[in-house]
Amino acid sequence: MISKVIAFSLKNRWLPIVGILAVIVGGIYVYTILRIEAYPDISDTNVVIITQYQGRAAEEVEQQVTMPIERSLNSVPGVIFRRSRTIFGLSVVQLTFEDNVEDFFARQYVSEKLKNAQLPPGVVPELGPLSSPTGEILRYVVRGNENYTPMDLKTLNDWVIIPKLLQTIGIADISSFGGPVKQYQVLTSPERLKKYNLTLKDLISSVEDNNLNTGGNIIERGEQGFAVRGIGAVTNVHDLRKIVISSSGGVPIFLEDVASIEIGPPYPSGILGYSIPAEGIFENSGTEGIVLLKRGEDTKETLKRLKEKLNEVISNDLPEGVEIHVIYDRSNLIDFTLKTVSRTLIEGITIVVIVLVVFLGSFSSALVVAITIPVALLFSFIMMKITGIPANLLSLGAIDFGIIVDGACIMVEHLVRSIKSAPVGDRKNGIYNFTTHSAREIGKELFFSVVIIIIAYTPLFAMQRIEGKLFSPMAFTISFAILGSFICSITVVPVFISFIYKKKFEAVGEKFYNTRNNMLSSLADISRKVIAPLKKIKPYELVLIRTMQIPNFGFF
Repeated sequence: MISKVIAFSLKNRWLPIVGILAVIVGGIYVYTILRIEAYPDISDTNVVIITQYQGRAAEEVEQQVTMPIERSLNSVPGVIFRRSRTIFGLSVVQLTFEDNVEDFFARQYVSEKLKNAQLPPGVVPELGPLSSPTGEILRYVVRGNENYTPMDLKTLNDWVIIPKLLQTIGIADISSFGGPVKQYQVLTSPERLKKYNLTLKDLISSVEDNNLNTGGNIIERGEQGFAVRGIGAVTNVHDLRKIVISSSGGVPIFLEDVASIEIGPPYPSGILGYSIPAEGIFENSGTEGIVLLKRGEDTKETLKRLKEKLNEVISNDLPEGVEIHVIYDRSNLIDFTLKTVSRTLIEGITIVVIVLVVFLGSFSSALVVAITIPVALLFSFIMMKITGIPANLLSLGAIDFGIIVDGACIMVEHLVRSIKSAPVGDRKNGIYNFTTHSAREIGKELFFSVVIIIIAYTPLFAMQRIEGKLFSPMAFTISFAILGSFICSITVVPVFISFIYKKKFEAVGEKFYNTRNNMLSSLADISRKVIAPLKKIKPYELVLIRTMQIPNFGFF
């Protein structure tokens, strides 16, 4: 099979060149659309169930919320770990699934099973966002001038900014952190309630019952219809004050008679402080938004869409005097990673080319070998796109250019040596027939060397879960590059060598000029001088010397 490929390539010499140009163009295009990450996402498929039971002790939350949820989820398939955490007023249950379980299937199955959980009235479990521990891609803070209070900025973030940004494709959730939450607080006392023979339950029920709208019928007037409805939903503090709680002697008792209504935040459980020394900003009570990436989405493309939406919000929805300041952006890390990987690749290619020129002794031959490096790299980009492997620091940084050019270097050295030492009779038949015969001599050997190298990565291919997500992309990427280099070695390299040496080879009446690599010749002379005395050592003397060295191993 390898011999047929070599023969076909040299018989149709322009076809491999067209193929390599197609790989170059396709690889460059794929690189522009390839999913690029700073580092691989090694997290498992997880489903987190978050349940609030406000005002309850941890023991009570454990008994009434956490344990019923765990019992209802015992029959969920594909689960490898079950963990739960219970604190004051909060229950968190986490299920970790096997690698072959899809995220949406796991979430759907968990949602169905949660319906069977027997929980206290008013307790509703929720699923955590479809994100991963590495899903945080952007953080921003909302700042305003002296006309805006921290509560105003918090309200603006929760009800204007976050709903707009959540429309971005690829965003799992946006967490609002810091800033006082706006609340309408009804403050009363037992004395004021006792004055009108009321209880706290009467006050709560009145507020809930008077915060509703009701629908009516339609009144027809000619060809028009008017909808009738009763508006009772509270919209401001004045509506709260005029809620009727009861009556005494035909006189209504309003909420403002037994309580005072204020706008204020709840007792804070945390605070956000940040500083930007370059801008002279030192904030002790700020409002922050944390953007979480949906698991499996492209970070770079999602950030691009998010920034477009962010600019749209800044231009159209923010009032004058309010601004959004980005304090963390994952794209900076991605750009730095790409810069590091690009510098490493360029340095590696440069060093390999220099070494090839020095040791091959021919610039044209070294250039043919060096061509396989970008071709193999672009071929690996195409295969990464097909197999869905993202480009990151590990998958690209592990590419070994010495291994990539190994096959091409052997092919070029063998062909050049064979061409230079070809007898006149073989030169009369043409360089293409001679190159075909010479390349066939080592075609199978190159194939088996590539297979052995790829088989050496079998332990990495066989890894599962976290280890597999971390190291398997690296093994696949370098295997794709080696495969691309091998294909290039048996197709394009013989064609280029035949083009380079065609004129000199077919000049039958002229002696073929054979260059001498002074460096390699000098190294060969030195090695012969070193090895010559060793040849005189008898076998039993060599065994005796080796035996005397064994006890010394423990001292070094």
